[in-house]
Amino acid sequence: MKSLKILLLHLCVLVIPESWGAEVNVAVAANFTGPMEKIASAFQKASGHKAVIAYGTVGKFYAQIKNDAPFEVLISSDAETPSRLEKDGLAIPASRFTYAIGKLVLWSAKPGVVDDKGEVLKRGAFQHLALANPKMAVYGAAAVEVMNKLGVAAALESKFVLGESITQAYQFTASGNAELGFVALSQIYQDGRFAPGSYWLVPTELYPQLKQEAVLLVKGKNNAAAQALLTYLKSDAARQVIRAYGYEL
Repeated sequence: MKSLKILLLHLCVLVIPESWGAEVNVAVAANFTGPMEKIASAFQKASGHKAVIAYGTVGKFYAQIKNDAPFEVLISSDAETPSRLEKDGLAIPASRFTYAIGKLVLWSAKPGVVDDKGEVLKRGAFQHLALANPKMAVYGAAAVEVMNKLGVAAALESKFVLGESITQAYQFTASGNAELGFVALSQIYQDGRFAPGSYWLVPTELYPQLKQEAVLLVKGKNNAAAQALLTYLKSDAARQVIRAYGYEL
């Protein structure tokens, strides 16, 4: 009988960590995929909570949240969308904060294609230029702004290959289906190293600041896991990961 009690006690100890945590449904901007994968894993280990993540464009997420999608937290690629959701009554007032400042890069998977001043855009000696759909993705809109300021947008428009998100724009470029593309720095940079190929780190004065905000959505207001995730996103451990992918804080 004593041994049976000991066995039951051990079983209870084993079950407690699994039952302790809750789940949170999170909409995450595609440019933040790399850092979020690491942050979500560390968050689960630290808190016992699990982040169930969907990656995509903020334009689509906004429409989905307006149509009652079950997201509880939005980790956006801009500041405008969280603000709009707050005004719409779909996000908790005063819960939003800036978690990162993004950077735009013109990149080719091949060495020697992109020069360090972006002159390749003015020469136009390529067939395809990948970028995220500017109507749905903040990084795509930033890319168009860069080309407008350089005076090359009209000449290059016929070469555009539009991705549904910055992830797809990266995939077009990485596969060579587009010789070069505008991507997020976080997609080709980690821990001080750039991915193979050639790149131009676009000067920040050529596009609006990519201030990225996170916000607690109304559906997550009573979910301890949702609030815990946002708190963790502000932690030193999370900020270290964010910096490692080239974001500013």
